[in-house]
Amino acid sequence: MKSGTSTVHHNKVPMSQKIAFGFGMLANQMFPAILGIFMVVLVQDLGFTGWMWSLIYFFPRIFDSITDPIMGFISDNTKSKWGRRRQYVLLGGITMGVAYIFMWQLFKENTLEYNFWYFFFWCILFYLGLTLFSVPYVAMGYEMSDDFHERTSIMAIAQWIGQWAWVIAPWFWVIMYDPEWFPSADEAVRELAIWVAIPCAVCAMIPAIFIKSKSTLDEDYEPLNIANIGNSFLKIYNSFLEAFKIKEFRKLCGATFFIFNAFNTVAALTFFVIVYKLFNGDAGASGIWVSLFGCLGALGTTFIVIPIVAWMSKKFGKKRAFLLAQGISVIGYVMLWFLFVPGKPWMYIIALPFFSFGIGSLFTIMMSMTADVIDVDELNTGLRREGIFGAIYWWMVKVGFAIAGALSGFIIAFVGFNPELATTEQESAVNGLHAFFCFFPLGGTLIAMYIMRNYSIDQKRANEIRQQLKARKALP
Repeated sequence: MKSGTSTVHHNKVPMSQKIAFGFGMLANQMFPAILGIFMVVLVQDLGFTGWMWSLIYFFPRIFDSITDPIMGFISDNTKSKWGRRRQYVLLGGITMGVAYIFMWQLFKENTLEYNFWYFFFWCILFYLGLTLFSVPYVAMGYEMSDDFHERTSIMAIAQWIGQWAWVIAPWFWVIMYDPEWFPSADEAVRELAIWVAIPCAVCAMIPAIFIKSKSTLDEDYEPLNIANIGNSFLKIYNSFLEAFKIKEFRKLCGATFFIFNAFNTVAALTFFVIVYKLFNGDAGASGIWVSLFGCLGALGTTFIVIPIVAWMSKKFGKKRAFLLAQGISVIGYVMLWFLFVPGKPWMYIIALPFFSFGIGSLFTIMMSMTADVIDVDELNTGLRREGIFGAIYWWMVKVGFAIAGALSGFIIAFVGFNPELATTEQESAVNGLHAFFCFFPLGGTLIAMYIMRNYSIDQKRANEIRQQLKARKALP
């Protein structure tokens, strides 16, 4: 196999290309952000049982764990006049949009079993589309530039655009359950799914249409055919092993797992902590304060965290920028412990800019670092495998997300919280939720910082690797 011949390898990427990539990130984040909100309707309004919820929640993650690496292998070895990625990004965007619309066309008049299996089928098709889109899309970003700082710039702009998903999504809570908008939540999701799916599908297709790539028809890639399927699975397995042999990549995956897992574990508790700690269990009195927590946090990430982190990365290097950003988030977690004051919800706003540095900086820096690690892999193996590395990295993210869902339920049971009781009847349980909300992600962050303390790929090392790769490619 030829070494990296299909990589774009521009030092500087035009702003138009960065923005086109960023629109894909908006779709990549908007679809799951609003999906998580719509899912409440399945239990609250359509009567899905606990085992139905669990199957819908966990099976797609298992499905992803199989399809993501396969898609990474296919994307890395595609011979086409359109390159390795664009056609899959386009097909995935269309599939996601169509499946998203159909999966939410649920009616109370149908039987519970019919609604469950109908939703389950379209849900799997949606996640298949997400795999078709996201794996080659992420790989496309890794290969847009081989410059150490330009990679951070690409990811920062993409994350800045993608963060608007988390600014917009919390307001769907208000729209769905406001009778002036819709008579019922199930009717709301049927219509809102259309308004979400069409623009998100268009955003997903923009990178495929506007990001340049060259033909790979003449490349010496692995054959993609049924006869080679068994050998392909073996090669995927070997690619996993080779990727995890790279110490720096293990550190990136481990640090991301702890930060993302810890954050999402307590994110599911946000509603309960705000309503029961600040408003004595009166959800009506909480007004928009639950939505504001997520919305203001995302706005802080968009306008404060991402620009500062991009600057810090260029000024101090990626590792130091990561450690500084996570250190600031630790301050935010501690502040949330003191600023959740009953009857004074506005006080938590003071902590949000600090709090947002944790999850807000994570993917901007980590995706840029992953691109550097892929260069190490090419130096070791002679192969460009952005698809495989992207699939492995995001597989870790998805595993963390699935574990977070289970841990959230465990925490609620552990502290003995009962949403049917007022705060005065379970003060210790509410305080326990508040403690987990603040200190569980703090612990995950500290572990991640320890893992990354001796990460070794700095700008000097990255430039050395790039020069070695260029020298190798110059050989006849």
